[in-house]
Amino acid sequence: MTAVLSPPVPGTGRAPGRLARMFAPAEVRWAAAALALFAAALPLDLLGAPAWTWAPLYALTYAAGGWEPALEGLRALREKRLDVDLLMVAAALGAAGIGQVLDGALLIVIFATSGALEAVADARTADSVRALLDLTPHRASRVRADGAEEVVPAADLRPGEVIAVRPGERVGADGRVIEGAGEVDQASVTGEPLPKAKEVGDEVFAGTVNGTGMLRVEVERDPGDSVIARIVAMVEEATRTKAGTQLFIEKVEQRYSIGMVAATVALFAVPLLWGAALEPTLMRAMTFMIVASPCALVLATMPPMLAAIANAGRHGVLVKSARALERLALCDRVALDKTGTLTEGSPRLADVRPLAGGPLDENGLLALAAAAENPSEHPLAAAVVQGARARGLPIAPAAEFAAAPGRGVAATVDGRRVEVGSPARLLGEGTAAAAAAGEAGVLEERGRTAVAVLVDGEPAGVLGVADRLRPEAAAAVSRLAALTGAPPLLLTGDNPRAAEHAAAGTGITDVRAGLLPEDKVAAVRSAENAGRRVLMVGDGVNDAPALAAAGCGMAMGGAGSDLALESADAAVVRDELIAVPAAVSLARRARALVVQNLVIASAFIAGLVVWDLAGTLPLPLAVAGHEGSTVLVALNGLRLLGERAWRNAAGG
Repeated sequence: MTAVLSPPVPGTGRAPGRLARMFAPAEVRWAAAALALFAAALPLDLLGAPAWTWAPLYALTYAAGGWEPALEGLRALREKRLDVDLLMVAAALGAAGIGQVLDGALLIVIFATSGALEAVADARTADSVRALLDLTPHRASRVRADGAEEVVPAADLRPGEVIAVRPGERVGADGRVIEGAGEVDQASVTGEPLPKAKEVGDEVFAGTVNGTGMLRVEVERDPGDSVIARIVAMVEEATRTKAGTQLFIEKVEQRYSIGMVAATVALFAVPLLWGAALEPTLMRAMTFMIVASPCALVLATMPPMLAAIANAGRHGVLVKSARALERLALCDRVALDKTGTLTEGSPRLADVRPLAGGPLDENGLLALAAAAENPSEHPLAAAVVQGARARGLPIAPAAEFAAAPGRGVAATVDGRRVEVGSPARLLGEGTAAAAAAGEAGVLEERGRTAVAVLVDGEPAGVLGVADRLRPEAAAAVSRLAALTGAPPLLLTGDNPRAAEHAAAGTGITDVRAGLLPEDKVAAVRSAENAGRRVLMVGDGVNDAPALAAAGCGMAMGGAGSDLALESADAAVVRDELIAVPAAVSLARRARALVVQNLVIASAFIAGLVVWDLAGTLPLPLAVAGHEGSTVLVALNGLRLLGERAWRNAAGG
């Protein structure tokens, strides 16, 4: 069925009410018409009224409830596919052909009703995500170069422009505060229950509400690339994909349907050859075709998957496809990056140590390092740049910038070649290198991340950067260990001492430090080769290869690089580590419901088929049993769409 999104009520700009949304899909309107016509014809038929009073109503019931599935079935037949919709319509017409007009009409009504429920479910899934777009204001106050403000459509805002956000207004675009301070309610995007204080340099998201204070925000993303827009786009793309289980079922469905039709023909023809009466033989064959139809099996997989994807998307976890959700559910080992994943990803500069007797003092060393790091997106680079700005140091432009993941950056600053990065990768041999390595060792002993600075190929000093664990890191690690039955693995390019310091605070015992990107990939593949299905969680450029190599990759989206987000199967937009075990739990619940649905559908089909072959199964009861199982599996899957499902997945 095609999901239909609810448009605004014309002339009001408001979303339609619940009743209007329910009747938005065409399938619902046609099913309602078929039900009304059937309800009008049934009492006339049962009370013995003349046929001319109820027969036209039954005919209209067949037309209203059966034309769309019949058309879809004929289109599938033209493509050499046998659609179960066509089989149901054929069975209803066959019943009418032998005088069982009431039974055939009942089949049409229940079949149309089940299709309408599926359409409503699909539309609700889509609407629940698309409703996020309503959070984004349609207009924003843009600040012109002369300081005057003008009200413009939010869709027209471009990176680099400045908008004014007054108390009580929604932020018009993703950006960064350049003037003012206030508290912003980010619950719609990050899920944080309390407003978050914002000051100069802090990031704000489109659709969040400014509670206090006047803010001026520099736009950093096009409206179509905002966090909310990305949530909508990624979840909509995910709902168009199919899980491996669903693809397998659809592959088997064609062969099953052909076999079912062959069995129906045999069930009709063989008894006739042995002298059986036409009408009861045809009725049994049609009943068999109805109860053996795999409608419920086909519908068993996607409702739970789509509901879980939509629910996770509403809470800031973007799962890119149904197959990705299935892989997430199967993961039994978790590998975590450190910086930006276990830690907040916004480290602060703590130490500046130029080499004794060197040509640079603290400010000179920091100014050169900050100029070289300025073009980089790595959190450590941001800490160096922020530390220089906090001291009021000028940041010179950098030329010939180059970044090597796991090693560091290099750039030309004021005619000098400056390299900033891992001491283990940059420092060679010699007296200056030994002195720099000694300084780095002292910093690492204190739990700092040491950053070596080379000027024209010679060590000039070492910087110490400190990062803080996320407040929820220990709880998230504990839940992941409980869910997978194995303690998480820490994979980091940071030094062993800093890695051990972070691991000790979260309960992780298996630590691999000082890794290059290819080393992380090797660690992931080693676990996969040992029979584990690995979930890799990371945020930076150097995590992208491991995210792609793992059975399932999840990027921390708040601070994550674009490359990491593209490489991963899922992204945590709210940037809360505790959302990772919640997503795993929800994915497992979705997979469990798929299994439940397959068992329910198979049990109904088997029971009704045995009843029809071994005894006499009335057609109305066959219709009710078959279509009832279809509706049941659809509603069972949609239980994951509610808020309670996410709360349970998040541990209450």
